Amino acid sequence: MTTTIKVSDGLRDHLKVQAARDGLTLGAHLARLAEADDRAHRLSELKTAIADTLGEDSISYSAETTEWERTELADATA
Repeated sequence: MTTTIKVSDGLRDHLKVQAARDGLTLGAHLARLAEADDRAHRLSELKTAIADTLGEDSISYSAETTEWERTELADATA
């Protein structure tokens, strides 16, 4: 299903140029922009949750993160 959305001519043209630059249809470009915004929102929420983590949970998170990073580096050099 398709629908019409109302945007200014300038914004439409700007989005079309961006889409063409990346070889995408306007619809595919808008979908990619929506996904990027969703990801940015999730990462912002994660950053806030990490900043709000206190005490032993913070220490546990830090230790687990360090262990995962070591594991990933070991896998990359193997």
